[in-house]
Amino acid sequence: MDGGTERHDADDADDADDAVLRGRRRGSLFTDRRDAGRRLARRLAHLAGTPDLVVVGLPRGGVPVAAEVARVLGAPLDVIVVRKLGVPFQPELGMGAIGEDGVRVLNDEVVRLAGVREAEIARVEARERIELERRATRFRAGRARVPLAGRTVLIVDDGVATGSTARAACLVARAEGAVRVVLAAPVAPTEGVARLGDVADELVAVATPESFAAIGQFYDDFSQTSDEEVIACLAGATRPAPIDADVEIDAGRVRLGGHLQVPPDATAIVVFVHGSGSSRHSPRNRFVASVLADAGLATLLFDLLTPEEERDRSNVFDIELLASRLQAVHRWVRARPELAGLRVGYFGASTGAGAALWGAAELGDEVGAVVSRGGRPDLAGPRLGDVRAPTLLVVGALDHVVVGLHEDALRRLRCERSLEVVPGATHLFEEPGTLRTAAELARGWFLAHLTPS
Repeated sequence: MDGGTERHDADDADDADDAVLRGRRRGSLFTDRRDAGRRLARRLAHLAGTPDLVVVGLPRGGVPVAAEVARVLGAPLDVIVVRKLGVPFQPELGMGAIGEDGVRVLNDEVVRLAGVREAEIARVEARERIELERRATRFRAGRARVPLAGRTVLIVDDGVATGSTARAACLVARAEGAVRVVLAAPVAPTEGVARLGDVADELVAVATPESFAAIGQFYDDFSQTSDEEVIACLAGATRPAPIDADVEIDAGRVRLGGHLQVPPDATAIVVFVHGSGSSRHSPRNRFVASVLADAGLATLLFDLLTPEEERDRSNVFDIELLASRLQAVHRWVRARPELAGLRVGYFGASTGAGAALWGAAELGDEVGAVVSRGGRPDLAGPRLGDVRAPTLLVVGALDHVVVGLHEDALRRLRCERSLEVVPGATHLFEEPGTLRTAAELARGWFLAHLTPS
């Protein structure tokens, strides 16, 4: 650890927290563990969007708190099961701790001073490992364990008293390959926080009172958490929280604004490529995105150009430039943990359709499907024959010039392809019902080609 542990404590309390504290019974801070988890989550908002973040609760009482934190941050939830290794002749004195997958950490100084031999350590470990594995199996109830290697691990408990269990959890997480360890609890004494600065990269608490007798004194309801409640928390967390958020995408020398929407249990993601004079705020594209989201498809709308670049009108029709931006966005999508495993499709409108087809030609099988709405496929002319993704061309029957462009593109494409002409629609699909028809055609195409049967 670099020693630069950051501490967030009650000095940061906002007005909302202060209002909540007023009216509690004397000495208490939280109604129950769920309330404490929601309050703690507000202090952890800076971790939202952290790549490969996983929230782990210390069973049993820390899991309901962790469940609220994971829900707010949109991160996976698991338990971190640790067992203290006590010195054989003085079990309350910890000489180390164990975690899952055979992880063991020892306090070499305690082992040396107590004169404990390796054979004695092995006997204590064998006994404790039986209980550790029993608890882990019961808590997860058949669900797969979330791996910690290479991830930012947020360890949550319902409070820190002596800090011995929290310390063991931090050490075990590090031994299991965590690249960053954050320890968080609704309440922790000032001394306890100070003692843990050497095992966690960051410490976060809602309150760090000087006067501290027991964790339970800060809760109205501190009833014991049952195994069944832990199991229910983990089961409830298997359904990921929906995402509906503005994002910023690194596209090399520029950063592009975007809007990401991921419904629970998303089956695929569609990246929107807007036309000239438009942006991620396009009301037509946002309407189509809502239709796709209702069908379980994640969507990403983004700006192809920065405001400065848009002032040069030549950029708007530079299809190679726009396609390169789309490829950068594609890489960004592929790096997002919440989008892992989702197949990617492109929805292009007007000039954006040319960029979508060009980008699909560049990325080959990385793109699962393409839909063009009132597009300019002719702008991707040199690359149309290289597109592998199944492509649907949707055009308005009254958009006479563009109908011809789509018919020509249909002949030049070599992939699975189809042309749909929407009766009564002009270029922008402004006529009543025509945009919904186009959206439903796109939805059917993406569901057919991006999602499992």
